[in-house]
Amino acid sequence: MVENQDIFSNGMKLPVMEEFYTLQGEGYNMGKAAYFVRIGGCDVGCSWCDSKESWNESLFPPVDVNLIIENIRRSGADTVVVTGGEPSLYPLDYFTEKLVSYGIITMVETSGAHELTGKWDWICLSPKKYSPPKGSIYNKVNELKVIIKNKSDIEWAELNSELVSSKVHLFLQPEWSNIPKIMPVLTEYIMNTPKWRMSLQSHKYMGIP
Repeated sequence: MVENQDIFSNGMKLPVMEEFYTLQGEGYNMGKAAYFVRIGGCDVGCSWCDSKESWNESLFPPVDVNLIIENIRRSGADTVVVTGGEPSLYPLDYFTEKLVSYGIITMVETSGAHELTGKWDWICLSPKKYSPPKGSIYNKVNELKVIIKNKSDIEWAELNSELVSSKVHLFLQPEWSNIPKIMPVLTEYIMNTPKWRMSLQSHKYMGIP
């Protein structure tokens, strides 16, 4: 769990791990230029997580979000993606409302393990079995992206797909370290179940953040 939550209670500061301008690598918005803000702190703890260094919030001193917004505006980006860690641990209303006031598109990638705050143009839900989403988020999402490490994870994906609107974009994404084993399984499954699309971590192939 996040410690010293009172430091972040008004959303004026956040434990930002890193920020960078790059191309979105995954899911529906793959290839779109976006400014990424990775927030430290996560209590979900996926064994295959590729950013485990983000889990411990105390490693990342609180940052004034207005400074982050200045960096975003200087970059020229028209879209911001907030990721983690787990963004739903923090109050994000102030940050997102300021971004919206500057005409910046706001996107978030979250497991939904806690109630999500903030004003979002796009919500990508990536649910995890051992810390499932809060029910309220299912009615808000634009994209459902489920990480598949083993064939059994497909059942979890299907359970979640039944909880979102028929308008939500559905993606299955092979877990990076298990791609040789799981890719043929996902390819066949999506061909037989075309409501799903494949998501790949294309940024890793491109060698960008």
